[in-house]
Amino acid sequence: MIQQRIDRLFNGEEVTYSEGGNSMMPIIKHRQPVTAVRQESYEVGDVVFCKVRSRFYTHKIVAKNEKKGYQIANNKGRVNGWTHSVYAKVIKVHIK
Repeated sequence: MIQQRIDRLFNGEEVTYSEGGNSMMPIIKHRQPVTAVRQESYEVGDVVFCKVRSRFYTHKIVAKNEKKGYQIANNKGRVNGWTHSVYAKVIKVHIK
């Protein structure tokens, strides 16, 4: 399922999905649908779909470094780590 999402993003499609958890509250609620699209670059503050150390997240970019890539964290301040694997930016949070 996640690989299908990634494939669709790399094909230029917008993808709508939802994830469980409350770590992005109040931006994104548990199982609240979001729409994401692949971009050429990402900035600090963007909410993105990414992979950090073999785990997939929809979290925020909190720092950017030319060598390390993007530092990813949830909306409660927990840092997940650095990654170069950012697949898409959330462009819409759907009202449940």
